[in-house]
Amino acid sequence: MFTLDHSPVLSDPNLMGGTLVFRGTRVPAQTLLDYLDDGFSLAEFLEMFSSVNPEDAAKFLCLARGQGLKESTDQQSSNLRQSV
Repeated sequence: MFTLDHSPVLSDPNLMGGTLVFRGTRVPAQTLLDYLDDGFSLAEFLEMFSSVNPEDAAKFLCLARGQGLKESTDQQSSNLRQSV
């Protein structure tokens, strides 16, 4: 089990009809999954959607994949810093 000090995504009925979006943005979380499915990298997604915090994207992917948050986020954050 793990806990988050903040959630990387939120759903608010007053924001895009309750669609799950990255916090502080109007970018649906599903968009990241769709881009990855279409062959784009996380770095490419972040270039196209610069309002999304890279750490939030990495945390969301960990949650979506059901991975342990700490080790996965540390590795993805390190990879992002090297690729961006």
